[in-house]
Amino acid sequence: TDYGSSLTVSLPAALQPHQPFQIIVRYTTADGPAIWWLDPELTYGNAKPFVFTQGHSVCNRSFFPCFDTPAVKCTYSATVKAPAGIQVLMSATQSTYLEEEGVYQFYMEYPVPAYLVALVAGDLIHADIGPRSRVWAEPCLLPTAISKLSGIVERWLTAAESLYGPYIWGRYDIVFLPPSFPIVAMENPCLTFIISSILESDEFLIIDVIHEVAHSWFGNAVTNATWEEMWLSEGLATYAQRRITTETYGAAFTCLETAFRLDALHRQMKLLGEDNPVSKLQVKLEPGVNPSNLMNLFTYEKGYCFVYYLSQLCGDPRHFDSFLRAYIEKYKFTSVVAQDLLDSFLNFFPELKEQCVESKAGLEFERWLNATGPPLAEPDLSQGSSLTRPVETLFKLWTTEPLDSVAAASSADLTKWRTFQTVLFLDRLLDGSPLPHEVIKKLSECYSSQLDSMNAEIRIRWLQIVVRNDYYPDLYKVRRFLENQMSRMYTIPLYEDLCTGTLKSFALEIFCQTQNQLHPNLRKTIQQILSQGLTPLPAINTTAVTADTPAMVLEDKVSETTNGAISLRDVNVSA
Repeated sequence: TDYGSSLTVSLPAALQPHQPFQIIVRYTTADGPAIWWLDPELTYGNAKPFVFTQGHSVCNRSFFPCFDTPAVKCTYSATVKAPAGIQVLMSATQSTYLEEEGVYQFYMEYPVPAYLVALVAGDLIHADIGPRSRVWAEPCLLPTAISKLSGIVERWLTAAESLYGPYIWGRYDIVFLPPSFPIVAMENPCLTFIISSILESDEFLIIDVIHEVAHSWFGNAVTNATWEEMWLSEGLATYAQRRITTETYGAAFTCLETAFRLDALHRQMKLLGEDNPVSKLQVKLEPGVNPSNLMNLFTYEKGYCFVYYLSQLCGDPRHFDSFLRAYIEKYKFTSVVAQDLLDSFLNFFPELKEQCVESKAGLEFERWLNATGPPLAEPDLSQGSSLTRPVETLFKLWTTEPLDSVAAASSADLTKWRTFQTVLFLDRLLDGSPLPHEVIKKLSECYSSQLDSMNAEIRIRWLQIVVRNDYYPDLYKVRRFLENQMSRMYTIPLYEDLCTGTLKSFALEIFCQTQNQLHPNLRKTIQQILSQGLTPLPAINTTAVTADTPAMVLEDKVSETTNGAISLRDVNVSA
C-alpha cells in the first residue's frame, strides 16, 4: 500500500522483562514517498545529482524500518557512503567524514520521532553565519543565502532562548534545497531544510526560518503524541514564532503577518464550511488516511488562537512565557497529548484553576478542541493598524462603485510597502475576483509594471488576479513566470486557476513546453490538474509542441484525487 505494511518480530520466549536485546533488520529501499532523487537538471547548478528526504508525517517508513509514530522517540546513528564531491548532511548532533573511504557517520544523541530523521546529499558548500549556525547551499546560491541570513539567525536564537530556555540541540544549521522540495520548510533538528525559492522574499524568509527555530522547542523537544493533535506542535510553534518576531521586529510587524494568515484562515473556512470536521483541533484520523492530509490552516492558526487565548488568561504574556519554559523543561524529549498541556497550565496558574477558566461559557477548553468552525476568540491586532489600515483603505478605494481610479492610484505607493502589506491587498482582490473589467484594467495600468520587479510571493498573486479575471493583456506574464518556476508553491496555484477558468488550453501549452524542467512528482500533480473534467481535450497550439513532447501526456485516467481537500488556489499561503 501507499503507507507500507507492518513488520512483526517475535521475541524469544526466554527473554526476561526489561532485558536489553538487539534486532538487526537488513533491508533495501529505492523510490518511496520519503526519498526524492533529482537529476542535475533539477538543481540550480545543473552540475551534480541531488537527493533529499522528507519524513513528515508518515513517509520515513519508506526510508528505514521504524516505529513511524510521533509517540515513539529514539536516538539514531547512520553511516552513509557517497561519491567524491557529494556532501552529505543529516539531522544529527554529531558527524564525521572519512575522506579516504568516502564515508560519513552521523549520530543524534537526543531522542527524536522517526519523522525528524532527515538526509540530504548533493553539491553543497557552507559558510558560517553565526557562532552556532552555518548555511549550506549550492555554490551559485551561497552568496545570496549569506547576505540574507548572516548574523540574524543568532539574534533569533537568542530571543527564543530568552523566552523559552536554552536551545538544546547544539547547532542550528540551514540547508537550502532545490525548488523540487515539496514544502516551504521542515524543522529537522540541527538542520532546517528550506526551499531556495523563498530567498527572494525577505519577509517570508524571516517568518519561515523563525517558525522552524520555534519548532526546536515546540515539536522537536516536546512533540504531539498523535497526528490527531498536530496543533500541539504547529499552534505552539506559531505562537512562539510571533513572540520572537515581536521581540525582534516589533508588535506592528507581527500583527500584520498575523492579519495576513488569519485572512487566509477565514478564506479556507468559507470554502470548507463551518461544520467541516477538519476544522477541529482534535481531528479524528480515520484508518488509511495520511495524516498530512489533515494539515491545514486550522492546525496552525486556530491552534495559535487557542494558545494566544491561554496567554491572555494570564494577563501578561511574560507570565505565559514562564509557563512555557516550565512545560518544555518538564516534557522535553517526550511526546504529549493536549490534556498534558492543559493540566500543566492550570497547575502552573492555580488562581486560574480556582476560577474554573477551563469551563468559561462559550470558551470552554473542550469546545476549543472539539468544536468545528472558526476560532472561538481571535487576537487583538490593533498594534498593527499603522500597517494594516493603508491596506484596508486602498482595497476599499478599488472596490467602491463608482471607481475613482485617480484617487485609488494616488493613495498608496506599493514600492514603499512591506511585502505582507502588498500580499494582503492582493489576496483581498483575489477574494473579490472576478472584478469589473474597468477595475482590472486600471489596476494593471497602475501596478502591473511595479509588481514585475517585486518578489515571487507578490508576483504570483498578481498573476492569479490576471487569470481569474481573464485579463488577456497580461497573460504573457503568466507564461513567463511559469517558464521560470520549478517549485510547487509557485506553479500549482496558477495551473489550478488556469484550469478552473477558460484558459486550460493555454495552461496545457505552457506545460508541454516546461514539463521537462519539473520534478516527476510535480509533473504528475499538474497532469492531474489538467486532466480533471477533460472531455474532450482542449485545443492545443501545436506550434508549441516539440518532438520531445509525449504524445499522450494526459492519457492516464484521473479519479477524484483531492478527497475534498481545498486547492492551493483557494488558500493563497506559502507555508
